Amino acid sequence: MEAAAAILVALTAGVLSFLSPCVLPLVPSYLSFVTGMNVDELRAGRERGRVLTHATLFVSGFTVVFVLLGASASFLGQALRAYEVWIARAGGVLVIVLGLHLLGAFRIGALMREGRVQLSERPEGLIGAVGVGAAFAAGWTPCIGPVLGGIMTLAASSATLWAGTALLLVYSLGLAIPFLLSALALDRFFVASGRFRRWIPWLERASGALLLALGLLLVTGSFTVLTAWLVRFTPDFIYELI
Repeated sequence: MEAAAAILVALTAGVLSFLSPCVLPLVPSYLSFVTGMNVDELRAGRERGRVLTHATLFVSGFTVVFVLLGASASFLGQALRAYEVWIARAGGVLVIVLGLHLLGAFRIGALMREGRVQLSERPEGLIGAVGVGAAFAAGWTPCIGPVLGGIMTLAASSATLWAGTALLLVYSLGLAIPFLLSALALDRFFVASGRFRRWIPWLERASGALLLALGLLLVTGSFTVLTAWLVRFTPDFIYELI
């Protein structure tokens, strides 16, 4: 059941990353760039199949990057398995620092800069959309770095290589699914995001609180506390799937 708790944390972190200032406000720009359509065409719902295809390839690109990062972190954790307790504690301290950064207790300069990737030409073909997704994953890293770093720390302390890699896949899904839903209904996205934008600073604080809690659990070796709490809300059929 501990794996289920980690998956829930990773999925929540992915959704919070989508709602971050470097992703949510720029979704129309990303879609326009990879499809070659202007925002008015996207908003009118023209060629939805084409938009969804390019959006899917775009999210595939950044998913590959994040999964590889997760595999690397998990592989390193497995290689140093004899020191897993100390890795979890050291990682927990790092996650606490990142959480305090998001909460505004202090600011880390390297995480304050924008990491937008500047591409001079629109990608050609479907493969180009995958490449742009991978490139933007690198560009997002400074902005979503604290949350991504927290999930990578959790991946490094996972029991197996595959479990750690799966966490970054789930994190990517949390980022990708709302992106694809936005691509399907960009007109509704404009309305919803306009109303939602004022809540972005609070969501950043929520991300910080999530990381702070995760860091404390890792430092104290009490991640099972979260598991025990989730047990009370988990339907029986979920146990059969785990």
